[in-house]
Amino acid sequence: MAREEFARLGFHGARVDEIAARTRTAKRMIYYYFGSKEELFVRVLETAYEQIRMAESNLDIEHLEPEAAIRRLAALTLQHHEDNEDFIRLVALENIYEAAHMRASPEFAASNSPALTVVERILEAGCASGVFRKDADAVDVHAMISSFCFFRVSNRHTFAALFGRDLAAPELREHHSALLGDMVVAYLKSAAPS
Repeated sequence: MAREEFARLGFHGARVDEIAARTRTAKRMIYYYFGSKEELFVRVLETAYEQIRMAESNLDIEHLEPEAAIRRLAALTLQHHEDNEDFIRLVALENIYEAAHMRASPEFAASNSPALTVVERILEAGCASGVFRKDADAVDVHAMISSFCFFRVSNRHTFAALFGRDLAAPELREHHSALLGDMVVAYLKSAAPS
């Protein structure tokens, strides 16, 4: 309930009274467990990120060739973002706040390291087998995947208004998954600049 409230109204617009009413608890209990509205918001953000990090950590890719593994990771991210519009809103809001709430929690960055660990493992396997470029950076690859997945959800309404296409329409999911995989793999297989 707190996640929905923050995603819908932002940190400043969300009301602890409303969260308490929706969760059928006393406002003082929320403050008892979380300390403040800001700490509750940070916990909502942490939980939202934990979901995608857990899915990434549980991704069964060890038996896959590097190209198939990166495609599977991209497809997982695309599916997660599409299924969790609140996550997209929360991330967008936290960017508007210049990550102030994340920066207030020193553990936040450390808890998100699985995102890079999975990509690093795939890149190492791809480099070792000679399939991927040796200068590929895990942060860059993560950003490539995340940006496409994020954009198709965050901008679906404006994109539909401008171009008449709902980027998150279910019939486009497979097409977009293949498109994303192709883009990332094309980059990883391209020659490194000399």
